[in-house]
Amino acid sequence: VQLQASGGGLVQAGGSLRLSCAASGRTFSNYIMGWFRQAPGKEREFVARIRLSGGNIAYGDSVKGRFTISKDGAKNTAYLQMNSLKPDDAAVYYCAMGTQYGTSHNVYDYWGQGTLVTVSS
Repeated sequence: VQLQASGGGLVQAGGSLRLSCAASGRTFSNYIMGWFRQAPGKEREFVARIRLSGGNIAYGDSVKGRFTISKDGAKNTAYLQMNSLKPDDAAVYYCAMGTQYGTSHNVYDYWGQGTLVTVSS
């Protein structure tokens, strides 16, 4: 199983970015894809999750109302649309996959390499 995250970059505060995570290696229809982020000196934080077959969407409190997770099941890809970005959103964003629901990184079995999001004030 491989996860390829992309879409990070530099954006001004208030701007938007769209992250993508493509999974390959097996059939994933029953899997949950999650996004986490980790800023320097901070713990890995849950951002959002979605089931690749649809539904079961959840968001971390700090991104509710600003970020939207979606998926294309046929492409085994999940997206994270990030709007109204703040400097506090700057971090390395990781996508992950697993078969259990949860907001802890421990329940996810597979991880992508991370993509860096930088937000300038």
